[in-house]
Amino acid sequence: MSEKIGVYVCHCGGNISDTVNVDDVAKYAENQEDVVVVRSISHMCSEEGQKAIIDDINEEGLDKIIVAACSPQFHGPTFRKVVEKAGLNPAMVEMANIREQSAWPHYNDKKAATEKAKLLTKAAIDDIRDMEPVVPEKMKIGKNVLVVGAGIAGIQASLDLADSGFNVYLVEKKPMIGGHMAQLSRTFPTNDCASCILSPKMADAAEHPNINLYTYSEIESIEGTIGNFRVKIKQKPRYVDPSRCTACNSCTEVCPTLVPDENNEGLALRKAIYLPSHVAIPHSYVLDEDACLGLQPITCGKCVEACEANAIDYEQKPKHIMIKADTIIVATGYDIFDAKRKPQYGYGRYENVINALEMERMIVEAAEGTPLRPFGKKFAFIQCVGSRDITVGNPYCSRICCMYATKLSMLIKGMIPDADITVFYTDLRSFGKGYEEYYKRAQEMGIRFIRGRPGELSENPENKKIRMRVEDTLTREILDDEYDLVVLSVGLEPSKGTKEIAQMLKIPQSSDRFLQEAHPKFKPVDTAIDGVFIAGTAQGPKDIPDTVAQAGAAAARAIRLMNKGEFEMDPVKAFVHEELCTGCGDCVDACPVNAISMAGSVATINPPVCKGCGSCISSCPTEAIDLRLFSNKGVRDKITGILEGKEPGENRVIVFADDMCTYRLADGVGTAKMEYTPDAYIVRVPSSSRVTPRIMLEAFEKGADAIFLGECEKAVSPYPDTHGPIERNIATARKVLEKAGIEPDRIVFSPFVTVMFKGFTAKVNRLAEVAREHGNIPEEKRKGLLKLLKEVKE
Repeated sequence: MSEKIGVYVCHCGGNISDTVNVDDVAKYAENQEDVVVVRSISHMCSEEGQKAIIDDINEEGLDKIIVAACSPQFHGPTFRKVVEKAGLNPAMVEMANIREQSAWPHYNDKKAATEKAKLLTKAAIDDIRDMEPVVPEKMKIGKNVLVVGAGIAGIQASLDLADSGFNVYLVEKKPMIGGHMAQLSRTFPTNDCASCILSPKMADAAEHPNINLYTYSEIESIEGTIGNFRVKIKQKPRYVDPSRCTACNSCTEVCPTLVPDENNEGLALRKAIYLPSHVAIPHSYVLDEDACLGLQPITCGKCVEACEANAIDYEQKPKHIMIKADTIIVATGYDIFDAKRKPQYGYGRYENVINALEMERMIVEAAEGTPLRPFGKKFAFIQCVGSRDITVGNPYCSRICCMYATKLSMLIKGMIPDADITVFYTDLRSFGKGYEEYYKRAQEMGIRFIRGRPGELSENPENKKIRMRVEDTLTREILDDEYDLVVLSVGLEPSKGTKEIAQMLKIPQSSDRFLQEAHPKFKPVDTAIDGVFIAGTAQGPKDIPDTVAQAGAAAARAIRLMNKGEFEMDPVKAFVHEELCTGCGDCVDACPVNAISMAGSVATINPPVCKGCGSCISSCPTEAIDLRLFSNKGVRDKITGILEGKEPGENRVIVFADDMCTYRLADGVGTAKMEYTPDAYIVRVPSSSRVTPRIMLEAFEKGADAIFLGECEKAVSPYPDTHGPIERNIATARKVLEKAGIEPDRIVFSPFVTVMFKGFTAKVNRLAEVAREHGNIPEEKRKGLLKLLKEVKE
């Protein structure tokens, strides 16, 4: 029985049609077997495009749908829902990625872009022709949420979840919650009290019956998947019982040890036993075991003697807590840029060069009547220190710094009315509601804003003032002056905890090293990992209003998922062709997650455990193990479509791109309009470990000139150890090539993360050059590779 396939070619409002001749692609599709409807539409994702598909399915009896448009990462879910509305199984739609893989990377070569778009469309047609319907399995999902990080983002998300009846585990690595916001004096653009906003939320989070708060705690490991995340938490000993501590300060008064105070950015000292902040929640003292003499061989014990509440206990030990979570929200915040990495500014060498957070703490403590150090009267702010700076690896804007310097300037002016304040900026960015008015108000107060980036700073050894020379780029005037205090507006970077949690959960990081959202527009708080969401500055630099809004959005996305009570599992799972299974059991040992077992003489798959990587496939001598939606036949058909009609002298390179990293990376390369060879044709696979030696050699037999396999780096891969199977498969295929007299360097493997744009283009281009240098593989060498594979395996 023949299929009825409909092909829909999208113009994407010119994004595709400005480069690709979409009419030629449509005409080409008309001549393909089983294609009965072809349409060329301006925007396939629009109501018009979706309606065309539904109408044609109903009126023309279409069985399968091809949408030649953007990346399946972008609108794959959209078109699966469309065909489902029309009564087809969601697996009956395939997208040919002619935007990110053709129109955008080859915008300077319209002919090549069009020819490539034709072959990508044909490959999709060939792949879907024999595609079988897939019915995803469902699993129960409960109402337990892990929130990592208790800054304003984590607190807001936790309160939204808890108020909605969900059970929250809120984990914070510091002894108190509140994050960086707890260090602030006031917030822009209203200059209202930061503590007045934050403190009630902190108290609510600590007292809420649905929030289990773990401070001074770190995540040691996270295993499992959505609906069954198994989390190991290590809670460090405070050596003070919060339920007994009355915060009377008697212990601090007698403690003989002084160490730098983290809350005041090291500008003041604290005791070894201390209250982290006057707004600390839990409002209890904590003992620094590294500084305390009582925990060292030299016993002090003065704090124990002074504590009338008997709250101090030197014998406390770390606690290891296991919890189960159904979903996770990552709100791990940011670290400020270390200005020592810009040595020309003298931070750490000159006592009158400080960073903006230190200035903030000076203002807070001065208002409390406990000034940390003298202010002086002449101030300079230097913007973009550690932001918009490729020399330190931070080309991005940190967003908050312009308004942050404006706020600090206004607060200083309020304290010292005759203060002389100048803000030296690169480009002043007042992007938020009320921010432009805020900036104008600062100007009206007498604060000067000068466009220019200072060069090297120097210190006057006599009075310790800082000399600065800078060009006002608007007036071309050279300014040379001394300042009592120079404040560096340092940018934001991903926190150390962000990197650690990204590795645990295998969340991709974007080019700025912050956590990568599933889609910047449609899924800005989702991640590539089902059930894991991000909020606040873990996702990227942002101000407090945006952080709170995103925290609420992350909570809402988690609620939406858990309220269903069940989760539809990813249909990409291994399965067994029972009629082909010989019962050898090789696949059992090959599965990295122990998802395969033997039921008598036939292998069986445990779907909830199976990760869908496909590593097991190459272990099976009869190809009895297969993968749904990425079957052996489907991959072969796609390769056939790409290589069809190849002329002598033509060069075609097959790029097997794992879905998590390499395919997303290729999309990013296309979006950035970075050019690479049009000889490269991308085949999406869950993991390149599912690309068996047989599939590689069949590709060469059909005319491929080279094969590239991309995979996530081990640290961010969602699959356990796929690199080993990939390297073994390549080694086997190379042996066969050598035996046939074919150059083994026609096969290349490279691990990636999603930010390696230049690395991807360079490596793919280089492999295409190697293939061209070698020339096409003679037919007499290509034929018989599978026979040689059998000999090599024996």
